Amino acid sequence: MIELSLPFPVSTNAMWRNLRGRTLISRKGREFRKAVGVMVGQQYMGLPLESRLAVTVTLYPPDRRKRDIDNYGGKALLDALTHAQVWADDEQVDRLTIIRSDNTKGGGCLVQIEEVAV
Repeated sequence: MIELSLPFPVSTNAMWRNLRGRTLISRKGREFRKAVGVMVGQQYMGLPLESRLAVTVTLYPPDRRKRDIDNYGGKALLDALTHAQVWADDEQVDRLTIIRSDNTKGGGCLVQIEEVAV
């Protein structure tokens, strides 16, 4: 199992912006993607995974604000992990579990990745 301690994800709604018919990664999205890349580089030295995967995301919100957990533990986070080359493509994820945990000052996210049999 691979465990990665990451920053609290940017919301899927804040990850992308539409500009003149084009979808672009927002400033917040670029900053999040870069932070994930740095932290993955410090915690995972392996080659990109190529097997089928089960991913458990535990979110530690930075405050008590109401949040839809699927906006934080879904696409934006998986795309950032793809960009950080944890796996070849997030299409490999067959099972995704998102858990909201206790509020933590500054927020955070624990990602656990397991290879699953086909």
